[in-house]
Amino acid sequence: QVQLVESGGGYVQAGGSLRLSCEASGRTFSNYAMTWFRQAPGKEREFVASINWSGDITYYAGSVKGRFTISRDNAKNTVTLQMNSLKPEDTAVYSCGAGLSQLGGPRARYDYWGQGTQVTVSS
Repeated sequence: QVQLVESGGGYVQAGGSLRLSCEASGRTFSNYAMTWFRQAPGKEREFVASINWSGDITYYAGSVKGRFTISRDNAKNTVTLQMNSLKPEDTAVYSCGAGLSQLGGPRARYDYWGQGTQVTVSS
């Protein structure tokens, strides 16, 4: 089992920045690819970004590429999503996930999920 706890959500004006963190506990964090998904009200959950176990392979959704950066610190069992130039359409509940995929990516299997953190961007 892997337990995931997100933090860092909040309320920000368009153009602002937020930094989300996800702390993992349980099994060896460095074995897992990590991901961020988000779900806005009335919409399906969508892939945001992922990072492989070593941190050298990342994937981003087209809608966030160039604005969001995913990173990880295996010594601290954390994965971070730095979100810059936020837009109202980024408003959603953001959840981190973990899976044993070698590369990560939007179609990888992620077996463990946190409860999510709310991000609200005002126009």
